[in-house]
Amino acid sequence: MSDRGSWPHPTPAQVRSGLVSVDFDGTLAPIVDDPSQAIPGPGAIVAVEELARVCLRVLVVSGRPLDFLRRYLDDHLVTLVASYGLETADRGEVVLHPQAGAWVDVIRDVATASREKGPPEMEVEEKGLSLTLHYRRHPEIRGRVEEWAATQANRSGLEVRPAKQSVELHPPVEADKGTAILSFADDAELVVHIGDDVGDLPAFDALDGLAAGGREVLRVAVDGDEVPALLIQRADLVLDGPPEVPEFLVHLRDIALGA
Repeated sequence: MSDRGSWPHPTPAQVRSGLVSVDFDGTLAPIVDDPSQAIPGPGAIVAVEELARVCLRVLVVSGRPLDFLRRYLDDHLVTLVASYGLETADRGEVVLHPQAGAWVDVIRDVATASREKGPPEMEVEEKGLSLTLHYRRHPEIRGRVEEWAATQANRSGLEVRPAKQSVELHPPVEADKGTAILSFADDAELVVHIGDDVGDLPAFDALDGLAAGGREVLRVAVDGDEVPALLIQRADLVLDGPPEVPEFLVHLRDIALGA
């Protein structure tokens, strides 16, 4: 367990006027071999929604599609930023990035090709606006998966992004966790991001920029077997795995309430 005595203690006013951004996989939900079986850990959703009631805004920012996140979270209370910012549900209103729709057919084509012609052991997770090629259950095929992804990116125009035991293919659209946070951070006195993977580094970059402009920020990494060392190095606080995430969110809620 991380030392709770060392957890930051922003002021109640800072938390109440704050934006808290939280990743899903490896943060709210433990990493599992089958991505379709990922579910939030005990207390995670309650903690997110309780914090959302007392602070300016809570984002759940993920590479997951919007339909998946909506299984667990109320987008009238929590802002859902899905597909790394290509689709957003905020106060019940869904917004699609203006450049995203043109890539749906491309993603579908690459997914089909990957299932039919890619490495046999590779698992293909089609997300509508992006695609993930998994080798978690067969780490020995990593090189073949990376080569396949590069080939498909070259022929389709999609971009390759590394991820945990997988490779992601995304539309060449300027949208990531960092741009998502910045789009909602204007009125936030404190900005917090909690994540566990290379996809969270752009969020930390965004917080660096906000800090340079005088904003209070908090970069939180969630430790685990596959967490990149650079994320840990850049974090202001390291939590000991997904089970500590709800506890930390409750900690922020209690600060906001003056408890």
